[in-house]
Amino acid sequence: MNTRSATSPGLTPQASAQHRAPYAEALRSHAARGWLRLNVPGHAAEPDSFGPLAETFGPEPLRLDFPPLLEGVDLGVNTPMDQALALAAEAWGARRTWFLTNGASQGNHIASLVAPALGRTLVVQRSVHSSVIDGLVLSGLATAFVQPSVDAEQGIAHGVTAGDLAAAIARTPDAAAAYVVSPSYFGAVADIRALADVAHRAGIPLIVDEAWGAHFGFHERFPRGALAHGADLVTSSTHKLAGSLTQSAMLHLGHGPFADALEPLVDRAFRLVQSTSASSLLMGSLDLARMTLSRGRDALGASVEAADKARGVIRALGRYAVVSDGFGQFPDIVAADPLRIPIDTRAGGISGHEARRRLSREHQIMVEVSTDSAIVAVVGAGAAPDMDRFVEALHTLPAPLADGGELLRLSLPQPGPSRLTAREAFMSPARVVPAAEAVGLISADTLAAYPPGIPNVLPGEVVTAETVRFLQRTAAAPNGHVRGALDPGVTRLRVVDPDAAPAV
Repeated sequence: MNTRSATSPGLTPQASAQHRAPYAEALRSHAARGWLRLNVPGHAAEPDSFGPLAETFGPEPLRLDFPPLLEGVDLGVNTPMDQALALAAEAWGARRTWFLTNGASQGNHIASLVAPALGRTLVVQRSVHSSVIDGLVLSGLATAFVQPSVDAEQGIAHGVTAGDLAAAIARTPDAAAAYVVSPSYFGAVADIRALADVAHRAGIPLIVDEAWGAHFGFHERFPRGALAHGADLVTSSTHKLAGSLTQSAMLHLGHGPFADALEPLVDRAFRLVQSTSASSLLMGSLDLARMTLSRGRDALGASVEAADKARGVIRALGRYAVVSDGFGQFPDIVAADPLRIPIDTRAGGISGHEARRRLSREHQIMVEVSTDSAIVAVVGAGAAPDMDRFVEALHTLPAPLADGGELLRLSLPQPGPSRLTAREAFMSPARVVPAAEAVGLISADTLAAYPPGIPNVLPGEVVTAETVRFLQRTAAAPNGHVRGALDPGVTRLRVVDPDAAPAV
């Protein structure tokens, strides 16, 4: 297991080094030495012996699939892995960076495990990703929630204001840290500078789930990243838009007033949750993604132009609306990700779920997410997709309710009151009951309409009839899915046994 991460003193490279990928290069060099591999992984880089694997993925991934602790690669002093981590820290403006092989979810778990050393309660944006709640199950912390602004027309959550965060912290004398999300799934960027100032004045660090903003700061059209605005710990889902392989991510430590205290805590938590067989393919892809972002200004500009073009044509044709055009009415939003194309399909007479289904089945076009009212298309940083094909297909979609019918509107449900911590509820004796009987009882599970994976009910919260209706209607929609549900239709829920004492 390679548990090292980049520390800038003594390792800070020159800017020109950003155009190299030392770890990926070392993997290729190591693979070229013609090994007789009598170790794991069991495929032994033998494409003839493992034909289906090689036929599906090609022989090269097998050759580059090495276990950790290789001399000259990640074992020793100032290794290629050390250099790759240092380059990543420099590129994102971090004091220290960790490579993650279980996605940004792993980073959220780490951040949640760090917080108990700082206080007893985590001040959390209520619309955080479900992996943050999973982290709270691991850590056992209590929570004080900050409600995000909500676009009632679209039924989507955005961010939190500095004033709301300050009020929540003021109500929480034992606060460990503040935990917010920016950007949102729809591309709304929060005022991280103001949020960091609020947290720091209260004597606590600001943790930012920046899963969707790994590309921020690498082009003048991109917003600056959370680290540049004073965030103390940032989860970055590099695979989402920054070009690494699925499941690879990074965790960045800022240079702020809490860095000395956070660094050893993060390092210990990283060791706790990182695989002892971390994938060389995933880590190599992180090294290459950083290099590509750093030297790809022209390609990044072309990606922005492609997204701009799509939004412009959609506006001009007039059938659909661009959701981000309405961001200015929300005080928590200070910018929008230019690589996100959120489209109000309901304005064009078709639900988001139906639009996504038809784009996939009839046009072989995949978009990132759908809701009852919208879809979100994304352009990868450096990608050059055929946006004419997308816009044309979008405008060939039928409007099944153009005859005057009313499209379904699903409003986000208000969460029920919290009665137990997430850990207490998750660890308590539980029973499975029909969904209707779960109303009024305490949920033992996290249930989240997915994507975007924002929990609608948390372990420890009282289940409401409104939430049950929302989840069941979401599950019934085309491409609808509820993460954590016991069955596809959300007909049963797991609740804390009311006759049993909560676990500690």
